Amino acid sequence: MAGLTANTTLLRQILVGFVRDEVHKVGIRKAVLGLSGGIDSALVAFIAAEALGPKNVHAICMPYKSSNPESEVHARLVAEACGIDFTVIPITPMVDAYFDNFPSADNMRRGNKMARERMTILFDHSALLSALVLGTSNKTELLLGYGTLYGDMASALNPIGDLYKTQVWQLSAEMGVPSAVIEKKPSADLWAGQTDEEELGFTYNQVDELLGRMVDQRLSRDELIKAGFNPEFVDTVYGKIQNSHFKRRLPVIAKVSNRTIDRDFRYSRDWGK
Repeated sequence: MAGLTANTTLLRQILVGFVRDEVHKVGIRKAVLGLSGGIDSALVAFIAAEALGPKNVHAICMPYKSSNPESEVHARLVAEACGIDFTVIPITPMVDAYFDNFPSADNMRRGNKMARERMTILFDHSALLSALVLGTSNKTELLLGYGTLYGDMASALNPIGDLYKTQVWQLSAEMGVPSAVIEKKPSADLWAGQTDEEELGFTYNQVDELLGRMVDQRLSRDELIKAGFNPEFVDTVYGKIQNSHFKRRLPVIAKVSNRTIDRDFRYSRDWGK
């Protein structure tokens, strides 16, 4: 699909400017992010380093005992490549202390807890360093609900949330993200051997082709099927988008007054500045 081929030179300028403007406008000069060893956080690290200067970007790698050791190696490789500060904070003691009380918890519960534990660390370092937390969820993940609410989906600002995964790969190549990170199989590294595409049941290339038409071009179900997409695939992806919509909205507030936050009381985030 032509729309998925990004003008990476222009995109780089826009996203670097976005991070610089959004961080500086609130009177802060620094950013902090979780660096997992995957391509999404790697790209955000490169964008932030270019926007704010490497010395103002702090990356934290937060492995669990079952994490692939390669993830930390790749996270360190990215930090060294763009010259940013890098810290490793294992989350095993915190996560295990909780699940010692719930030993039968499945992988989904454990993965959600890990994601939220990591985000509490990032926001604590936000206070420690006077730095904004950068999000690392891409558009494909956000649309499919493939993330943890108040975990990896939480942040102060997200520079890649409007980039499909295929566009993340394109821009990463433009910005010089190490090839070892670009070429690896995408994985949230929540348990041994886990990969995103195996868990989702389709590849990012396949679903991005569909999402670009379904979301950006607003094609109907019949139009998508006429374009050659399998009806079951269309329905599966639409169901994921619909069922995860609550993750993309602020909490619903019961309306009992004349002006309700996020309904009638709407201002930009820097209102009054």
